[in-house]
Formats: sequence, C-alpha cells, structure tokens
Amino acid sequence: MTLRINMWSSPRNLSTAMMYAWRQRSDTTVVDEPIYAHYLRVTGRHHPGTELVMGSQDHDGEAVVRDVILGDYDTPVVFFKQMAKHLVDLDRSFFADCRHVLLTRDPFDMLTSLQVQLPDLTLDDTGFVELVEILESIEALGQQPIVVETRRLLEDPSGVLTAMCEAFGLDFDPAMLSWPAGPKPEDGAWAPHWYDGVHKSTGWQPYTPKGVDLASHLEPVLEEAKPYYERLLPHMV
Repeated sequence: MTLRINMWSSPRNLSTAMMYAWRQRSDTTVVDEPIYAHYLRVTGRHHPGTELVMGSQDHDGEAVVRDVILGDYDTPVVFFKQMAKHLVDLDRSFFADCRHVLLTRDPFDMLTSLQVQLPDLTLDDTGFVELVEILESIEALGQQPIVVETRRLLEDPSGVLTAMCEAFGLDFDPAMLSWPAGPKPEDGAWAPHWYDGVHKSTGWQPYTPKGVDLASHLEPVLEEAKPYYERLLPHMV
C-alpha cells in the first residue's frame, strides 16, 4: 500500500527545502503543490507566476485529488508539498486515504518573508486558518496530528526529521539532511518566482534571526495569526 504524505504549510515556511529533503529518499516520490492552479482559479488571486501555474496544471482540484494525490506511483512513499490555503472548496474525504503533517512558522518570521512577494497580504494568504482546520480534520479521523515548526527544525534537523519519519513508520535516512544546489525536475512552474533562495542551498542551515521589519500595515495580520500558530504548537514533534 502506498504511503501518501500531505505536508500542509503556510508560505515561506521552508516547505520547498522539506520537499527536497524527502526527495533524497530512494523510497519516495515528491510532488510540488498539485492543487495550486485549482486555488488560483477558485479565488481569482493573482500571484507572481500566475500564468505559468495556470498553464502547467489541471485547474480541476477534484480531478487532481483523484488522479495525482490518489494516483498510482512506483515508489512506496509519495510526499506532496501542499499549501494549506490551496484546499479552498475541495472535498476533504481524501484525507482518510493519506497521512498528514503540518509545517508552521512563527508568524512574524513568516510575514516578514511573505511581504516581499505579497505586499498586500491578508490573513487569508497565510494559511494559518486552514492549518488549524486541517488539524481538526486530522483529529476527527483519529489520526495523531504531526506538527513541524521551522525554527525547531533548523535547530535540530536530524532530530525533527527522525521524529517525523518515525511518526509515519519510516526509518530516518541521513540523505534527508542535504541535497544538490539548483532547480529540481519536480519543481513547479512557479519556481523562478519563489525558489531562488532554496536553489542556492545544499542542506539545512542554522536558524538565524533575519533582522527584517514587518510593514506597519501588516501588524494587524500578525495579531490575527498568532492564536492559530499557538493552537498548533502542542503537537510539535
């Protein structure tokens, strides 16, 4: 039976680095944000690279769930990098056929990074509301929520990745600690707009405060996001 892992994340949470880490496993296929085009179609939101996304993916989210998320793969493990906010207007019954992990980050750190690409962002762009909704859906299925917090991940990548693998009944593979620099074949079409930093990396880097200020008009978004982040923290691995 295929182990299908959906990693649900907010933007700018090292989610691409996590995808690259899982890509290093010989037993795993990785898939980059398969319902991105669905999200853009439903919401009408414009992102950097919108045209590239819409031209590269099926816009029908239910078809993507059926043919991609629940599709056939040659490897025993499939790791789907997902943005939590992309779930809009999708039937979540497929959750029962998958396992799930939530990737989160201190809202201040996330917002100071995201404001570069989306200066007009709102709470709806952060995915925090959806992360908590997904958490509650996982609990309703009787699954134990698995939450990875990015600062903790950077401070102890081996320990956090080991705990994450064990939660899925897998052995940790030290290959997950590094990857080759540059673009990867699995990258989504939007990579030129979002992946510059991770393409320069070759592994997990130590956590360092960025020393960046949050735009003053985004301070209310920070206050809105904090309770959702705090709801996730008790389930950290």
